Amino acid sequence: MDIIYWRDMERTGMVLTGLVVALLSLFQLSIITVVSTLSLAIMCFTISARIYCSLLHALQLRDGAHPFESYLGMDIGVSGDKAEHCMQRAIVLSCSALDTLKRLVFVANLFDSLKFLLLMYLMTYLGGLCNGLTLLIIGVIGVFSLPLFYRQYQDQIDSLFAVLQAHVDNVKDIMNRLAQGGGPAPDSTPGGAKPKTL
Repeated sequence: MDIIYWRDMERTGMVLTGLVVALLSLFQLSIITVVSTLSLAIMCFTISARIYCSLLHALQLRDGAHPFESYLGMDIGVSGDKAEHCMQRAIVLSCSALDTLKRLVFVANLFDSLKFLLLMYLMTYLGGLCNGLTLLIIGVIGVFSLPLFYRQYQDQIDSLFAVLQAHVDNVKDIMNRLAQGGGPAPDSTPGGAKPKTL
């Protein structure tokens, strides 16, 4: 979260630049070439730094501490309980996604399946305009820019989304009533009593 909200400008800049450059390079090169070239560059840097520190230690200009000791000592292990929890969560999410897809494809609810059909139709146009890599680059830039933009203009965005949500709920209500055979709008007065008119 510190990286996404630009709390550490240097780290955020390095991560964002690295991601965008790596994704842009995939337009011209294969993923194997990009991964191997990045790995080669990282290994050249780390080996050079290790040899340089060893030379400084041999000349007694530096202590013998390993230059990457903090990274080597970093604990990346996962406890058995945490691994089991993550695995159960992944299984539940996968089963839920498959169940939703099954209900959409086999038309458990006509209205939801029509919405899914419309979404897939719009995705064909999106696929004609740009490829998945372009969307991934836009997504990476969005992850690093939209949270900061939302934090700066939170009140205006929340009020706009409240109005938009009210309109969407109204349209969904109308579509649900049409799907169920039409009928008048539900009575808004408490208890369903009609106000007397003179």
